[in-house]
Amino acid sequence: MSPAAKSTAAASMTAESRTGAKGTRSAPAAEAAPRRTADPGTVAIVGMGPGDPGLLTLRAAAELERADTVIVSRAHCPADVLAHCRADAEILDTAEGDPVKLAVRAAKAGRRVVRMFPGDPGVACGLAAEGAALHKAGVPFEVVPGVSAVTGVPGYAGIPLTDPEHREFRFVDASAGGVDWEAFAGDGATLVIAGAEAAVAEVSKGLIAAGRPDSTPAAMTSLGTTTEQETVVSTLSRLASDTKGMESPALIIVGDVVRWRDKLSWFETKPLFGWRVLVPRTKEQAATLSDQLRGYGAVPDEVPTISVEPPRTPQQMDRAVKGLVTGRYEWVVFTSTNAVRAVREKFTDYGLDARAFAGLKVAAVGEQTAAALVEFGVQPDLVPAGEQSGEGLAAEWPPYDEDLDPINRVLLPRADIATDVLIAKLTELGWECEDVTAYRTVRAAPPPAPIREAIKGGGFDAVLFTSSSTVKNLIGIAGKPHNVTVIAVIGPQTAKTAQEYGLRVDVMADKPSVSALAEALAEYGANRRAAQTEAGDPLRKPSQMRRGARRRK
Repeated sequence: MSPAAKSTAAASMTAESRTGAKGTRSAPAAEAAPRRTADPGTVAIVGMGPGDPGLLTLRAAAELERADTVIVSRAHCPADVLAHCRADAEILDTAEGDPVKLAVRAAKAGRRVVRMFPGDPGVACGLAAEGAALHKAGVPFEVVPGVSAVTGVPGYAGIPLTDPEHREFRFVDASAGGVDWEAFAGDGATLVIAGAEAAVAEVSKGLIAAGRPDSTPAAMTSLGTTTEQETVVSTLSRLASDTKGMESPALIIVGDVVRWRDKLSWFETKPLFGWRVLVPRTKEQAATLSDQLRGYGAVPDEVPTISVEPPRTPQQMDRAVKGLVTGRYEWVVFTSTNAVRAVREKFTDYGLDARAFAGLKVAAVGEQTAAALVEFGVQPDLVPAGEQSGEGLAAEWPPYDEDLDPINRVLLPRADIATDVLIAKLTELGWECEDVTAYRTVRAAPPPAPIREAIKGGGFDAVLFTSSSTVKNLIGIAGKPHNVTVIAVIGPQTAKTAQEYGLRVDVMADKPSVSALAEALAEYGANRRAAQTEAGDPLRKPSQMRRGARRRK
């Protein structure tokens, strides 16, 4: 690193220590939004969107962060939505009492209340009734609109509600029945019908009797905007028979715009759409991988197989950090993100930052470790361009030259179970290595029973193994994955271990990185989907291939 780069990195570290990691607030949310007890409270009537937590608006998230009391139907609220709440917020389930009475009581106690509705509160929801009741009770309220299922679900299904030839759509709430279909049949407008999941045949017959051709394109989407979304495209005459067994809630779309789905379907066509993928890593390590999998349409489930703990005695690391600052080493080698984290934590204990690496050369075993160093404020001098492993790093390591290198000592802060391959190679090249235990890896506790049952029973569509130890530890704490589960491994050594444990390896990354592994699984999923389509077979996830799996007729 150049001195200027190190200075910039140090400044970045200092700023980060003031503002919190990744620029987030370091102060607790409770301090940012103190609970009000003396003044009258208010109620925010908030829409949470149609299902995908990513559709929660910024305003809605801000209201949740400030709320003292949140009133919501837990059965219809994704956990990721409630994750925006403060830890001390009171969450009240609408199944336990009248939501208006709960809101009035909390507001009159001086609390900031959020009343949440699915979709948009003003569309097929209770805004009119509950807002009027709050007004009558003298409780001030405001409305935070949300993404409505009326537009959100068709958007995720790849069906535009208007196009150059069809410039009108009409919404019908059929949940109470008694719809006069004559009023919606003759003008050719696109129809969006909610609340008719149990009356599809009646809706179709009513529209046909009122004058809509029986060949009119129609589609039904269930569990819209979630990873369980399913869309069936049909016609009015066949819609009822083609959608038998579909789950609620569902939305019906009628009109010529349904034909756009062949070109605009983007959500359900993702390569791993709806796949439940087991990620057996520590939660910190799994975060980036899980985000990448979600981008491919998967539902990642993070199950730690390894627990990272400090060394039994800290003296060795203390001496290493002191030597690093006093110029004892020429190189520092990081072989994992855990090693970066361990050194960073030691630096914090001593009040040090990235400037302590001034004058040192820094090596990283691969892209993930290098990224962790950059986040720390350190730009590595050596990252293997080929194989990202200890062997790959050793293959590119320069020999010791007493004329160019004033010191021949290399610091390796590593796990207690690290192999000696890298040390042996560096020693051959004339370097003196100090192998320091920066952290210990121990087997994690077994996951909850439902996870173990899903692993052994075929509830997961794929498992990603990022090392041989994750294979051994997962099987040790949870059992062997079912034979329908796709097994994806990061490299040849992990594949060998998986096969030794009797697993069939389906996917192997073309280079040893977790990003490449996720990409390889996505490619496998896309090829599998294409093969099913070409053969005319129903699109089935791997978990749906096991005996007894639920299949919609």
